Amino acid sequence: MDLLNTFLFREIIRPILDIALLSFLLYRGYRLLVQTRAIQLIKGLVLVLLLYGFANVFKLETVSWLLEIIAPGVVIAAAIVFQPELRKIFTQLGQGDWFKFQNRPKQSQLESILTAAEMLSGVRRGALITFVRKVGLKNIIDRGTPLNADITSSLLMTIFQFDTALHDGAVIIQGKKILSGGCFFPLSEQSDVRKSFGTRHRAALGLAEESDAVILVVSEESGAISLAYDSNLYYDLSIDEIRTRLKELLNFRLTAEEADVE
Repeated sequence: MDLLNTFLFREIIRPILDIALLSFLLYRGYRLLVQTRAIQLIKGLVLVLLLYGFANVFKLETVSWLLEIIAPGVVIAAAIVFQPELRKIFTQLGQGDWFKFQNRPKQSQLESILTAAEMLSGVRRGALITFVRKVGLKNIIDRGTPLNADITSSLLMTIFQFDTALHDGAVIIQGKKILSGGCFFPLSEQSDVRKSFGTRHRAALGLAEESDAVILVVSEESGAISLAYDSNLYYDLSIDEIRTRLKELLNFRLTAEEADVE
């Protein structure tokens, strides 16, 4: 019996566990990579490996020698150029909450946020509304003005009035609360950002490059409503499209009470 159990573990159970764990790690690694520009790095490395294999198969000694010489320099240069993306990947790995669901606003609170965004857009008042996901923003939250307030459209409208002390910064929402206001983000360093984008859009994109947060941006100049996440800025979206994307990004699962309202 012991021999049978040993055989089953070695020949069946252990290979299944091995494949399952490897598949999970590859899937999570891919999800992290596609959220950053580091996927470009992977494509470049794959191309170099294919070229190296081609050179070896056809005995192209000069090409092989050249690739062997420049390979260490390419790796170091890639680590420097893609340092923000690599930092983001390891930050998310360190969160240790791969199996947890995100804490999110209620359906009614999301509608309050969208109502405020529409109203702010209509009167050309800029706004930055940030949703925390898995990567914490404690250092940014602590530098802002603590609020710990319920999410309402009237409060958001008040915060982003022209004559308030907090209107130039961002509000940060985690779960069902507005934790902080008047927060400032690092500006994006991307060289291909539209020149017409102001500080708000660059700040939203900058935070999206360094974390997995979702940032809703209302343009003061045009009234356009945009979303920044996963190192990208999606400009001038309709309110219905923003609602759909936020539900997907914030992992909405309606409770029975919310489903009845729907």
